[in-house]
Amino acid sequence: MYDYDLLVVGSANADLVIGVERRPGAGETVLGSDLAVHPGGKGANQAVAAARLGARTVLLARVGDDAYGRLLLDSQRAAGVDTVGVLVGGAPTGVALITVDPSGDNSIVVSPGANGRLAPGDVRAAASLFHCSRVVSVQLEIPLETVVEVVRSLSPDSRFVLNPSPPRPLPPEVLAACDPLIVNEHEAKVVLGDAYVSDRPEDWARLLLAKGPRSVVVTLGAEGALVASSAGVTRVPSVKVDAVDTTGAGDAFTAALAFRLGAGASLAEAAAYAARVGAAAVTKEGAQVSFPTAEEVEAL
Repeated sequence: MYDYDLLVVGSANADLVIGVERRPGAGETVLGSDLAVHPGGKGANQAVAAARLGARTVLLARVGDDAYGRLLLDSQRAAGVDTVGVLVGGAPTGVALITVDPSGDNSIVVSPGANGRLAPGDVRAAASLFHCSRVVSVQLEIPLETVVEVVRSLSPDSRFVLNPSPPRPLPPEVLAACDPLIVNEHEAKVVLGDAYVSDRPEDWARLLLAKGPRSVVVTLGAEGALVASSAGVTRVPSVKVDAVDTTGAGDAFTAALAFRLGAGASLAEAAAYAARVGAAAVTKEGAQVSFPTAEEVEAL
């Protein structure tokens, strides 16, 4: 019996958000809206998104001993996430500087702060969380050596989900554990490197599979997603909504997919559900505050 449906290992940031009419070019200054501060970070976002869907969720992360760290801990607990794995101190809480234009598209610059201090030793010290979690989900806003240690710490029966964001080349040991590897177009291009030789998402999925993951999901925004495994490549349709803010939508998608996989859904079924969750998330401003409950997903 697993104590947790999902263990998320990753980043926790304070999102500092400003709305702009258009994002500035190099050397340009534009005026924006009043500053809004939200709890964020890909790891913290995924944990909240999963918990709001009803998953028993625990977060392994590091925050600073400061106001932003307290904001993040409060948001996790309010969503029902177990924060026993959240470490405090070592550096200021990570911060993401986000601009959002009227179409809902965003640009983000991240100062990792305490996220960069989440070390392999912290993973080894949390071994009990790995043994009692059905699925483990990770991103790349923490050190790569820590991600490698996560792979080495997996329980034999647990499933490893990775969204390589921000993208970088991945060691074979990490790629081989992914089930699935979840990428958008930009992330696919970086992970594939010189193998990125096609404009067709189906080809990206097959080329990524050849690098070692057990399965691959390619997210395509308004065009839906692709799922790929040894059984073949399948299209997953999108859900049409009016986008307000895309911040955190990818995190909501990944969390929902990981949760449904742990509940026994097939990869295509889990991706279809995740597409609904991601669509619901973009209809509201902000990241964590926009994540839907299971009831809201059903009503979409």
